[in-house]
Amino acid sequence: LPGAGTCYQQAKRVLHAAVPDRLHAREREMGVIRQFLREYVCGRRPGSLYVSGAPGTGKTACLSRILLDCKDELAGSKTIVLNCMSLSSPQGVFPAVAQQLGLPAADGREGMRRLEERLTAKGPMVLLVLDELDQLESKGQDVLYTLFEWPRLPGSKLVLVGLANALDLTDRSLARLGARTAGSPRLLHFPPYTREQLTAILQERLGQVAGDPVLDDAALQFCARKVSAVSGDARKALDVCRRAVEVVELEVRSQTLLKPLPGGE
Repeated sequence: LPGAGTCYQQAKRVLHAAVPDRLHAREREMGVIRQFLREYVCGRRPGSLYVSGAPGTGKTACLSRILLDCKDELAGSKTIVLNCMSLSSPQGVFPAVAQQLGLPAADGREGMRRLEERLTAKGPMVLLVLDELDQLESKGQDVLYTLFEWPRLPGSKLVLVGLANALDLTDRSLARLGARTAGSPRLLHFPPYTREQLTAILQERLGQVAGDPVLDDAALQFCARKVSAVSGDARKALDVCRRAVEVVELEVRSQTLLKPLPGGE
C-alpha cells in the first residue's frame, strides 16, 4: 500500500483541534467579537465582553483566529491572553497581568494601585483576554468584580474579554454589575454544535487529505449524531474520528503484514 501510511498521518494531523483557517458555523459569533474589538479597542473605548458556551463549542478557537486575523488592526494596543487554569489561585490573575504590563512585582494594595494607575494612564488601549474565567470565582467574587469594574474606572484603557463554560456566571456571580446596566458586560453565547454542523466540520477537515476518504461518510455522520446528542463538542468529535483513523491504520498495517509474499508457498 504505497503512501497509505502518509494518508493516515495526514488524516490524524487535520483532525487535531488546532485553530483552523476557517471556523464552520461560527460566522455570526465571530462577527460579534470582531465588531466588539473594532468598536472598543480600535475605537479607544473601555468595555467588557463575556463569552459563554460549553467546552468544544469554538469560543477559544474563534477568538484566537480573530486575534491572528486582526493583528494589524490591534497593533496599536497591548494584547494580553491568559488561561486562568494556569493560575494557582484566583488572586494570581493580578500579578500575572502586572507582569505582562511590565510592572514591578508588588503584592496587595500597592500592587493593585499600580495596576489601576497603569490601566487609567494615558497610552495605548489594553486588551485583556481571560480564558477559563470561571476559575476566578472566589468567596464574595471579589476577583471577578474587580476585573469587570476596571473598564469603568475614569480614564480606563481596558477592554476585557472573558471566556467561560457557564452561561449564568454573570447573573450568578456579578449581579451587582448588572444593576448598573451602562457598564455591565456584553454577553455572547456559543450554542453546542448540531449534528449537521459537526458532520460539516469533520468532512471539511478530512477533505484536506488527498486520495480516497479514510473514513466514509456514514462513519462521520454516526460520530456527529452521537456527539451532538451528548454535548455538541467539536473537540470530542475530532478526537473520536482521530481514534477511528488509528484503528483503521492498525488494521491495514496488520493485513499488509499478513499478506503472503508473491511466489510464496
